[in-house]
Amino acid sequence: MSTYRDLTAPIGSRRAPVLRTVGTRERRSHLTAPRVPTVGIDIGGTKVMAGVVDADGNILEKLRTETPDKSKSPKVVEDTIVELVLDLSDRHDVHAVGIGAAGWVDADRNRVLFAPHLSWRNEPLRDRLASRLSVPVLVDNDANTAAWAEWRFGAGHGEDHLVMITLGTGIGGAILEDGQVKRGKFGVAGEFGHMQVVPGGHRCPCGNRGCWEQYSSGNALVREARELAAADSPVAYGIIEHVKGNIGDITGPMITELAREGDAMCVELLQDIGQWLGVGIANLAAALDPSCFVIGGGVSAADDLLIGPARDAFKRHLTGRGYRPEARITRAQLGPEAGMVGAADLARLVARRFRRAKRRRVERYERYERYAQARRDRDTA
Repeated sequence: MSTYRDLTAPIGSRRAPVLRTVGTRERRSHLTAPRVPTVGIDIGGTKVMAGVVDADGNILEKLRTETPDKSKSPKVVEDTIVELVLDLSDRHDVHAVGIGAAGWVDADRNRVLFAPHLSWRNEPLRDRLASRLSVPVLVDNDANTAAWAEWRFGAGHGEDHLVMITLGTGIGGAILEDGQVKRGKFGVAGEFGHMQVVPGGHRCPCGNRGCWEQYSSGNALVREARELAAADSPVAYGIIEHVKGNIGDITGPMITELAREGDAMCVELLQDIGQWLGVGIANLAAALDPSCFVIGGGVSAADDLLIGPARDAFKRHLTGRGYRPEARITRAQLGPEAGMVGAADLARLVARRFRRAKRRRVERYERYERYAQARRDRDTA
């Protein structure tokens, strides 16, 4: 991945014009998509990242700003997106915009049904943005866009059956099969984090107990470390000293850093998270039988401290182990930019509409000029 420009986006006073949109027909194959620059937007709980991406997955320019507070109206988030797109459009010939949203997106990829970190509730995001921009807009779940990027340009390149698991605050996921993202009947497939792995286990914010993400995620990692520190466990003395007794300052990246330095408790906690990760992957393998699992998200930065134990647990819990081919488990390659790159590349599938609309406008103008010239010729004859 090459980044030519990396700026902090000034969300200023630019006003987005209301422009006509083009048709709704989409192209399904990336092989036939036009090789034109598109904008990808990755919207998370803390940041909005926007970038112009070429057909080879290279980032030509990237902007980043803070996500508007959850209490603010959906229009504030839309204004932020439009400002970023207009800023990038000043310097690039943008043909489509793709949105990767941290929430549930319906099967038509128009409405964000629910976003835990934003004020979107059944929000027709695609139509609202398309009414303000002069290019086609595509909306998808951020895990789907990240998986698409890894399949096209990263760790899953060339795989026919791929499952992406994103480990962050919780667990997200996506399924790709034969070059298609599998979204399910209602568009919300891939919510692996809420599979129940421990009946009656830890309470999850979703309302259930024992969800997978309560045992293998950034939140689970930090929760376990803080509980040991609060109990003044002897194994936690290293991290207690590191935070000078302020247990609330313990974070996931800190645990990973200490584990790399050899802190025994932090190594063990990552092993525990990794083992639960392997259990869940074995369950997914039994249900989906993919050829590859790609592990992304912030927690995956622990690399073999996490993925090594996950591979071991996967082999122990895989149904039919020893008598079936085993899926490859690998770490994602594109890092935090995967969602943005994938959204831009998926948007390229609908960019053809914009090119056709432009061509039709040019053809209409040329026909009018020929007609006008013919009338002038008759008048002067």
